[in-house]
Amino acid sequence: MNTGNSKIKAKIWVVFEGKERSRFDELATEEPLEIRLSPTNKTLAVTMRTPGADFELVAGFLYSEGMIKNKSDIVKMSYCVDPNIDGEQQQNIVNVALKPELNLDFKSLERHFFTNSSCGVCGKASIESLEQKGCPILTEDWHVTANIIYNLPEQLNQAQSVFHKTGGLHAAALFNPEGNLLKLREDVGRHNALDKLIGSAFLADELPLNQGMIMVSGRTSFEIIQKCLMAKIPIICAVSAPSSLAVSLAQAFNLTLIGFLRGQRFNVYSGLSRLRF
Repeated sequence: MNTGNSKIKAKIWVVFEGKERSRFDELATEEPLEIRLSPTNKTLAVTMRTPGADFELVAGFLYSEGMIKNKSDIVKMSYCVDPNIDGEQQQNIVNVALKPELNLDFKSLERHFFTNSSCGVCGKASIESLEQKGCPILTEDWHVTANIIYNLPEQLNQAQSVFHKTGGLHAAALFNPEGNLLKLREDVGRHNALDKLIGSAFLADELPLNQGMIMVSGRTSFEIIQKCLMAKIPIICAVSAPSSLAVSLAQAFNLTLIGFLRGQRFNVYSGLSRLRF
C-alpha cells in the first residue's frame, strides 16, 4: 500500500494498429482517508483521496461543512499510531482533536461517512440548511474582465505537475482579481482538491477568500459551490458543466458561476454582473 506518494508506477500494455507493447506508466494514487475525532475515536468521515496535504484536507473539509469556524477550533491533528506495529504511523487515518466546547452536528456529516469523489446531495432542504448555518449572500466588491477569465485554464494546466505525469487528477486553483495564480491543490476527487485548497488558507489564517476566484478542472456540483460559499469565494470557473442544483445554489447566494471555460468562450449561469466586457 502506498501511503505518501501522489503517484505510483504500473506496468501497462499499449495497443496500436493491432500490435501491443508493454511499458511502465504513472498512475494517480487513490487511497481512503479516515477522519477520526480524538479522543473518542468516533469516525467523522471516510473519503477517497490522493495522499498528501492530508491535514489541509481535514481542515478544509471540517470548515466547509460548518463544523469549525476558526483555526483555534482545532486543538491538534495527527496521524493514527498503531501500538501493535512499533508505534508506526497509519497515514490513512487522521485524528483531529477539537475544542471540547464545540457543539458538533454529527448529522450533517452522516452523508460523508462513506463517500467518494462523485458524492453529492440534493433538494431544496440543502440550500435552506446553508441559510440556517448563516452562509451570507455574497457581495459584489470587485469585478473581473472576460479576458482575465480566458487566461485561467492555461495557468491551471501549467501548474498541474502531478496531472501531467499521471493524467488522473483533478485540480482546484485560487486566483486573485488580476488573474494571478496564488495556489493550487490536486487530488483524485474534485471535492478533496478544493478542501485541500481551502484548508491551506484556513490553516494560514487567510480566510475569507472574498478577494479570490476558484478554477476547478471538472464539473461543478452542489458541494463545490457549498465549499466556495463557506469560504466566501465570489467567482468559480470550471471547464465543464454545472449541475442543476449547483446553479440554483449559486443563484440563491449571488455567486458568479462560469462553466465550459475553454479557449475564448464560456457560459455564465449566475452572477453575470461581476463581469466586465
